[in-house]
Amino acid sequence: MDKRKRLWMRVAILGVLLGALVFAVYSSFAKDNKEIKIGMQAPNFSLEQLNANGKELKLSDLKGKGVVLNFWGSWCEPCKAEFPELEKQFQRYKADGIEIVGVNISETPLAIQQFVDQYRVSFPILMDRQSEITRIYQIGPIPTTFFINKDGVVQDQFIGQMSESTIIQKINKIKP
Repeated sequence: MDKRKRLWMRVAILGVLLGALVFAVYSSFAKDNKEIKIGMQAPNFSLEQLNANGKELKLSDLKGKGVVLNFWGSWCEPCKAEFPELEKQFQRYKADGIEIVGVNISETPLAIQQFVDQYRVSFPILMDRQSEITRIYQIGPIPTTFFINKDGVVQDQFIGQMSESTIIQKINKIKP
């Protein structure tokens, strides 16, 4: 009887392992993989702007302009280092039809405001309080920046801290 119990135990364990393997394979094929790729239309969204009395900004409102869409957090050291360069390029290129938009990930308006004041940011800051847009754009490490042309098509993406020359080079790809 002891051998019989062991046999059934082994069969049960193999059954569980086989079921887990089938589930893993199925999940990988059934997963909705909508990765944002260069050449794709940037997903439209609407988020509340900081310091705009609840007014929202839609990405589609910026059609006709080149858009630098930067996902960031106030606790992120590379974001802190990058923000002065983004502000500098915003001042330099805004008359050329370039819009820089910062998307803050899941922080309070107070924390965002303190960061914006510290770095003297004048470009629009959007608040992704529930990380909905962060999930749509599949943001992992931050900062992550998308460069979107005047037609709303993603022309480039950069993960990590950008230098001044990198920002300028990528902005030149999306100038209207």
